[in-house]
Order: sequence, then C-alpha cells, then structure tokens
Amino acid sequence: MSEPAQRADDSRDGRLADPSGWHAGGSEGVAPPGPALLTVRDLRSYLATGQGVVRAVDGVSMTVHEAEILGIVGESGCGKTVTCRTIMGLMPAGILHTSGEVIYHPRGGLNLLDASPAQWEALRGAQLAMIFQDPMTALNPVRTIGDQLLEAVNAHAKLSRAEAQARAVGLLERVGIPAPARRMKDYPFQFSGGMLQRALIAIALASSPRLLLADEPTTSLDVIIQDQILSLLLELQEDTGMSMIMVSHDLAVITEVCDRVIVMYAGQVVEEGATADIITEPKHPYTQALLDALPQEGQRGELRSNGGSPPSLIDVPGGCRFAPRCRLAVEECLSWETELIEIGGHGRLTRCLRHDEVERLPEWQASDSA
Repeated sequence: MSEPAQRADDSRDGRLADPSGWHAGGSEGVAPPGPALLTVRDLRSYLATGQGVVRAVDGVSMTVHEAEILGIVGESGCGKTVTCRTIMGLMPAGILHTSGEVIYHPRGGLNLLDASPAQWEALRGAQLAMIFQDPMTALNPVRTIGDQLLEAVNAHAKLSRAEAQARAVGLLERVGIPAPARRMKDYPFQFSGGMLQRALIAIALASSPRLLLADEPTTSLDVIIQDQILSLLLELQEDTGMSMIMVSHDLAVITEVCDRVIVMYAGQVVEEGATADIITEPKHPYTQALLDALPQEGQRGELRSNGGSPPSLIDVPGGCRFAPRCRLAVEECLSWETELIEIGGHGRLTRCLRHDEVERLPEWQASDSA
C-alpha cells in the first residue's frame, strides 16, 4: 500500500477510517454531508497584465459543507490561491474581472462577488477568515503580536480592555504559544516560523469564524512543525465545528487532514471526490502523477516527476489542458471541449475522457511530449 493510502486508512484521528462520517468517501452506506455552507459556481477570475489577460481561475465550482474540511491541491500557479482570495474578496479590483457566484448560505444566499464594503466588513473575520501561506510576511513587522491580535479580537466584539487582553492571551495559549502574556509584547521577528504560524491561526480564530481558508499554512515549515500545525488545525476544527478549505501543493498533507479533495490544474478543477477515493483510485492522469511524485517507503534514487510544464494561462490551449503532458492523451483530447464528468455518484467528478484507464497505468514515467 502506498504511503498516502496508508495515511488514509490510519490517520491519527480516524477521520478517513471512520465509517460513520462523510469523510469515508464514496463508500456505500456513508452518511451524506451536512448542509452547504459555501457554494461556488463557475467562478472565473481573470487578471489583466502587460502581457495579456491571465485566466487564473477558469470555471471553478465547488461546495463546502458544515464542519467539513475540503482540500484543494495542485502545482504552483494552478489557481488555488486566487480561488481563495477571490472568495475572501481580497483580489485587487483594478486589474480583476470576476464572474460566477460565491454563495454564502448563512447570509441568505449572499453572492460574495456582489458584497458591499460594509457587508465584507461584517463578514471578514467574523464569518470567513484566512491563514496566509507565508507567516514571515503576513504580519506587520513594526507592530507587536499583541497589537495585531487585539485588533482582530476587537473587530467584531465590544469588549473592555481587560476582557480583550484576556481573550487575546487565551487565544495564544490555545494555539500552543508558551508564556502567552509575555509573548504578546514581542514583535514578529522575535517569533520562529512555527510560532508565527500559530499566531496567525490565533488571529484568524479571534472572532470564531464559520469558514477558515488555510492557504498552504505549512509550506515554509519543517516536517516536525508542519505536523504540529496540522494537528492543531484538526483539533481546533473539531473543537469549534468550523468548516475549512485547506490549500496545498502537497498531496500528503491534504491526505492527512481533508474529508474531500479538489485537484486543480491550469485554473480548472480536474478531479473531485472523497479523499480515500482520490488517493486509492485516481480518475485523472494528473492526480496519478501527483501521487506518483510522492516518496514511497523504501524508495531510493530520484523522485518521479511529471515532465513538461503547465500551459500559459494567457494563451490557454484548446481541448484538455493536461494533454501535452499526459501519457494517455489521444488526438481527440486535443480538441475535446473539456467538462467535468460525474462517475459513480457521491460527488465523484473527473475531467478526463479516458478516466477508466487511469488506474491501469503502469508506473508513471515523465512524458517527453511537452
């Protein structure tokens, strides 16, 4: 059994192995997901640049359910971060064109793309929060950790100075920062990368959001601290019942914490399904390539890689965008109007004409056709 599959079976808190929850995947008898919290329909985020229009997010649809952790995985530049920033209303308006819908159901089906500044002020932090991928640059270097945390605490609550201070210290303690009252007075440069990420998590949780977007929260951390941060996020999610979108280029990280997975490539969703299904029976060659790139137990020598590079999002090719790098590609793939195909029910989707043949691929070998 591959390492990702083993993690799906033996995850530390039993999320993927528990037969009573949605996270068990497309298995028969699995309980359906909870109510939809956020629904994204045909989201497109195009950025105007000096070289042309970048189709960074090109028709992405997904649903996040109550108390669910949804993973988004893919190579750098595939549109993961732009998707999250568009959902949060954090993309620069001057160069951005968006279309589609981002429906936040607790606010009466509000389309976040149409939200006013006043609506965003009420939502951001209190209902939706985000952890950014680089803790070293996400905080103001000339303000103390305490000042920045207190700003988040006071943004959506009317507390006395003493109450706000106590809540801020309690948040730092909750995320595992030792001597939290003293560390409130420290500046970001006095924190390690792992401690900075914990401080960012505390800030994100200051107003108890219902949906937390974590954009590669462990990318710059060593594997031991990475494991601690993932454990902390899982613990907080279970304690609060919040939903989470976990973004990563590391499929092993996604495997460890997520109920369902969306695989993105070149601005599109190419596969979606329960985590256990995705990693044991991928239905898109790109997903298979990501799995094969993971180091296996006992493996020596060079890691496997998928040859070539993702296509330009300015001059997007027709047909399947992965075809130039795909060992299964045929002439029809180059002209096929790609669409997501539902396979087997239970929300299992793929964007591949030859999806039935993916699991029969021999050991992945890099394509030289790109």
